[in-house]
Amino acid sequence: MVDAPVKPKTTTKTRPKLERPRLHKVILINDDYTPRDFVVMVLKAEFGMGEERAYKVMITAHRRGVCVIAVYPRDVAETKATRASDYGKKLGFPLMFTTEPEE
Repeated sequence: MVDAPVKPKTTTKTRPKLERPRLHKVILINDDYTPRDFVVMVLKAEFGMGEERAYKVMITAHRRGVCVIAVYPRDVAETKATRASDYGKKLGFPLMFTTEPEE
C-alpha cells in the first residue's frame, strides 16, 4: 500500500500593492513687479529656505522666467503654492507659484 503524498498546509497572503503618491513640483513664476526682497522673504517663510538658497532660487526664476522650488506630495505642494501666491496678492504683488506633476 502506497501512502498518498501529504500536501503541506500553506496559506498565501496577498498584500495590496501600494503606490507612492505622485509628487508635484512647486514652481515660482517670475514677474517684473514683485520686489526681490519680498520673493526671498516668502521663500524663506513658506518653503523653509535659508537666505542664500532663497536668493539663488529668486535669481534663477528672474533669469529663466520660472524655477522649480521644491517637490512635495500633491496636497502639500498645492497648499504651499496657494499660500505663497495669496500672500503676494494680499500685499498687492502679482507673485505667482504653481504646481505640476513630476515626471
